[in-house]
Amino acid sequence: MTEIDFTQIDSYARYKLMASLIVPRPIALITTLAEDGTVNAAPFSMFNMVGEDPPIVMVSINKLSDGHLKDTAAHILRSREFVVHIADEAIAEAMHRCGDRLLVTESELVHVGLDAVPSRSVKPPRIAQAPVAFECQLHEVMETDSRYVFIGRVVWLAVRDGLVDTEKWRVSLQDYFPVGRFGASFYVTCRDRFAITAEQTQAAQASTAIDEI
Repeated sequence: MTEIDFTQIDSYARYKLMASLIVPRPIALITTLAEDGTVNAAPFSMFNMVGEDPPIVMVSINKLSDGHLKDTAAHILRSREFVVHIADEAIAEAMHRCGDRLLVTESELVHVGLDAVPSRSVKPPRIAQAPVAFECQLHEVMETDSRYVFIGRVVWLAVRDGLVDTEKWRVSLQDYFPVGRFGASFYVTCRDRFAITAEQTQAAQASTAIDEI
């Protein structure tokens, strides 16, 4: 094994290693509102579900080297609202281009050709083409030397028609194709899937027991 002492390498090296080894990561395409009402949209892969009771998600946004905040972070701190979208294959390229640097008065949605539609419970709008949108209110903030970690409480969920059975609360996974972030500038799809059944687990356990006899 190659052994690496994290206390002896700089933060950039730690970032490169962690961001390329802790993969694939889900991507949050987040919409927020600027003070003048401009819709901001930006993708973040340091994102995940934290819990269901309360229903909370986490997104980590880095601080800029000049001391300023990224637009998304500044907007969340001010308004305490944001919408997290899950990007699928159909909008993957547009999601990536939402990371282009624009003026705070320019909307990334206009820049990439995505459409904003009103949310139900928060002021930032949803993205019409996204298959999933979690409307969030800010629940808690954790600040480190390099980042803001925002914990959002999900207050409303909107999903593409046909994706969720609202009687059984099951997602039609066969119709859901989100993309994930891999190392460097690479992304991955969710098309190569497999299931591990209880029968397979029991067979593996039985085989291990025989080997140990």
